[in-house]
Amino acid sequence: MGTSVQVTPLSGVYNENPLSYLVSIDGFNFLIDCGWNDLFDPSLLQPLSRVASTVDAVLLSHPDTLHLGALPYAMKQFGLSASVYSTEPVYRLGLLTMYDQYLSRKQVSEFDLFTLDDIDSAFLNVTRLTYSQNHHLSGKGEGIVIAPHVAGHLLGGTVWKITKDGEDVIYAVDFNRRKEKHLNGTVLESFVRPAVLITDAYNALNNQPPKQQKQRDRDFIDTISKTLEAGGNVLLPVDTAGRVLELLLVLEEHWSLKSLNFPIFFLNYVASSTIDYVKSFLEWMSDAIAKSFETSRDNAFLLKHVTLLISKNELDKTPDGPKVVLASMASLEAGFSHNIFVEWAADVKNLVLFTERGQFGTLARMLQADPPPKAVKVMMSRRAPLVGEELIAYEEEQSRLKREEALKASLIKKEESKASHLPDTSSTDPMVIDANNKHPSLDGQYGSGYRDILIDGFVPSSTSAAPMFPFYENTSDWDDFGEVINPDDYVIKDEDMDQAAMHIGDDINGKLDEGSASFILDTTPSKVISNELTVQVKASLIYMDYEGRSDGRSVKSILAHVAPLKLVLVHGSAEATEHLKQHCLNHVCPHVYAPQIEETIDVTSDLCAYKVQLSEKLMSNVLSKKLGDYEIAWVDAEVGKTENGMLSLLPISTPAPPHKSVVVGDLKMADFKQFLASKGVKVEFAGGALRCGEYVTLRKVGFTSHKGGGSGTQQIIIEGPLCEDYYKIRDYLYSQFYLL
Repeated sequence: MGTSVQVTPLSGVYNENPLSYLVSIDGFNFLIDCGWNDLFDPSLLQPLSRVASTVDAVLLSHPDTLHLGALPYAMKQFGLSASVYSTEPVYRLGLLTMYDQYLSRKQVSEFDLFTLDDIDSAFLNVTRLTYSQNHHLSGKGEGIVIAPHVAGHLLGGTVWKITKDGEDVIYAVDFNRRKEKHLNGTVLESFVRPAVLITDAYNALNNQPPKQQKQRDRDFIDTISKTLEAGGNVLLPVDTAGRVLELLLVLEEHWSLKSLNFPIFFLNYVASSTIDYVKSFLEWMSDAIAKSFETSRDNAFLLKHVTLLISKNELDKTPDGPKVVLASMASLEAGFSHNIFVEWAADVKNLVLFTERGQFGTLARMLQADPPPKAVKVMMSRRAPLVGEELIAYEEEQSRLKREEALKASLIKKEESKASHLPDTSSTDPMVIDANNKHPSLDGQYGSGYRDILIDGFVPSSTSAAPMFPFYENTSDWDDFGEVINPDDYVIKDEDMDQAAMHIGDDINGKLDEGSASFILDTTPSKVISNELTVQVKASLIYMDYEGRSDGRSVKSILAHVAPLKLVLVHGSAEATEHLKQHCLNHVCPHVYAPQIEETIDVTSDLCAYKVQLSEKLMSNVLSKKLGDYEIAWVDAEVGKTENGMLSLLPISTPAPPHKSVVVGDLKMADFKQFLASKGVKVEFAGGALRCGEYVTLRKVGFTSHKGGGSGTQQIIIEGPLCEDYYKIRDYLYSQFYLL
């Protein structure tokens, strides 16, 4: 029997809800993604609450709310305490995303689901891995290896590969095949025939042929330019630190090329921190960005045409006139984008440009309907300082709470002091004085409440009923390093917080902008004032696809190439999920699953894996060939057993029968084209074939997989006359493979 694998969706199946899945491999429980949506509905997390205590490790795939938004809440409320793994950008940008989410809501509501401390605590012990780094788990996870690989959707976005006993479980959601300005495409196609592939059906029905990147960018800029030239403003509701990075580069490049003077603003609570971190993540970006930095030290995110803002007041102070504002949140449920939309929606000259589909149930999704609504009801909230009777009542309440706390602390201290002087009734010390014994001679002018006792020549016991003279013993605890201190003695009092706020630097621990930090430490009593408005939507509403996900046709092509033994579909509408399920049953593999919430499916491999020992006598006659990081060889052997009962491969006793030659390798025509060009061969693609020189043509025929998941035969055909070029090209072709 192969490695035992069970998959249990906790959220995000047959719908577009946040992603969260429990994957158990030989009893070791992985929580892969821990997402929430911009509505922050706790009811979505009920399935997670029931299994959080059983999780052994958490794997995060992308730095946005849909993939990691519930992590602080789950650790605070559900007792989730497992180790967390991610790439460095997912860790850093995910942290900033959660800061932005918290600050956006705290400004307009009494948000109490989690705090900044909860966010810091959740991200405190994240283990950061680099792409393709194999991390070996220990303890309960002994023998399991995890490795992140490029997903191509967000910076640091991950396709997770989990390996146990030679079998691979691949988790690949929200991947992108195409290269973009700041990201390379996914490497998912490099995995062939994994035991289990878990992927999403989010874009399964999106079969519109994608535009070329240059044409898409040109249309994007033209749409914005027309609005600006007509005197209107452009609002782009964006995420905190995800797809907005691609948009910033597109705007920056075209503003430089066309010498446009319209201002561009990137507005969220952590804007400057986000760009500062992104500048240091060039090695995680596209080859073009990395190469540009290596040759000219030109950092793509040294933005010359984009101004970073962290408050709405800063935007309000900018000169009047057409402008472009990229503001969070993309859902329009909270953040600066919500307020700006309410201000700009009534002007017919303005444009709200959506670059991704809004989350289900949000204002952005409502506005993306066809046709869009002419009026929407929105809740406008703001914080206002308390004044008059409200302020007096607040201060009285705070004073009462402080008095209660002081009284409680005083009583606790008195009880502790009293306990330290009580007699130890179990003591057999002969010097213990009976507290019930009356001493009339000592009761004189001092009364019976306090007695000074003198015992000449003896040191009184610590359990005496009364101290020797007015003496109080120091009962401080000591260890090998000195006196043990009480941390409470060093807690900063509330009245000292205002003074501490005056000494804030540029950020807190290098994570928050100055304005955001000031808001956090602002202890001015305030209240939230809310009122419902009806907004007349006269501004233009346009959607342009900058989601950075593979379309339905690409997804199907990739799945056919990967050809998993078993396929699990998650995260997509019911219609998209069923459509992709039927397609994969017909063209990818016979074992396709689409489980419901909390439905556990067993996707244990049907293969049988055995551990065998290679005997020294066998290996001494094996000729290995180097293949990347590995060595390969053809072995003829028979199975035996060692003295301790372990299976072993032994040399066969009779001459080995002849075998057909095996060609090892997977040739990509694009790579071979570059190889031939480096050898001086004139080469080009024409009609799906590779033209080499004047006479020779190479073409691939056959399929990588058939229905049922079996490997198909793939052939490379060389066509052309038997000339010098023909044999030279053939030799170059053979050099790309290994012959066993």
